[in-house]
Order: sequence, then C-alpha cells, then structure tokens
Amino acid sequence: MRIATMMIAATMLAGGAVPAMAQDRAADKKAVMEAARAQWQAGIQQAPMAEQYATVADDYTEFNATSPALIRGKPRAMALTSAYDQGGGATLFGDMENAHVQLYGDTAILSYNYVGVQRDREGNVEPQNAKSTRVYVKMDGEWKLVHANFQPAPIME
Repeated sequence: MRIATMMIAATMLAGGAVPAMAQDRAADKKAVMEAARAQWQAGIQQAPMAEQYATVADDYTEFNATSPALIRGKPRAMALTSAYDQGGGATLFGDMENAHVQLYGDTAILSYNYVGVQRDREGNVEPQNAKSTRVYVKMDGEWKLVHANFQPAPIME
C-alpha cells in the first residue's frame, strides 16, 4: 500500500495523469453515492417499487427505526415501503451530507447523514434526519445494496 501511494504521489509531482486504478476507485465511489441518490429520487417521483429497488440485491437486509427486527430480503423491504406509502405522506427531498465511501475490493461502505423533507398526510412538512450506513457489493459490474442501517438523528436544540 505504501509503495502504491508513493507511486501515485511521484506521478502527480512529475505532472503526469492520475493512474487508472485511482481513477477507477473515484468512479466507484461516485457510482455508490449515485446508487443511493437514484433510489431516493425514484421514491420522490413515486416510481414503481421495482424501480425504487433497482439497485438493491435480492438478499438485502436492513435495520431501521420503524422495525424492531432485521428486515430480510428485497421482497420484504419492498412490501414494507409499499405499506408505508399507503399512509398518504410523501418525501419531498432527500440527500446526503458528509458522505464517506470506503472501498474494499468489490465491497463499498457508504456512511452519511441523511437530510430530507417529508410531508405527512395532513400536509405538514417536517425534516427527516438520519445517521446511515449502506453496504454495496459490485455484482456483474453494477453496485448493489446488500445491507443498510438507518437510524434517526434528531436535531439537538
């Protein structure tokens, strides 16, 4: 690792381009963050559930604040999301702050603060804030979400 870092630094100091491996890793980090954003955007647009979960692996698992147990499998997660959507509320905005991607071969860990705005069925608008971690695995050249942990992050006054 130390030799690779020195080689990158030497190449940059010599005025050369960043090695392809470093460029690929930057592209992977961007693709992981874009997979999360694509899922949020599909939800905001109230796209069909299959589209909202297009970047999610079949064996996906999730911890969240609304379920006391581990949610296992993409079909179960989709069913729960669909049921919550029946409540009449809507996500108006969702994005990440302080995003950090760690890459380990074909595995990526995305940690971030979720910042969103939601409207409830009565029309009240309120912030949705969370501390989130998503784990992605590159499958057949595409980053797929395999596990997530979403926990509320209330605003401290």
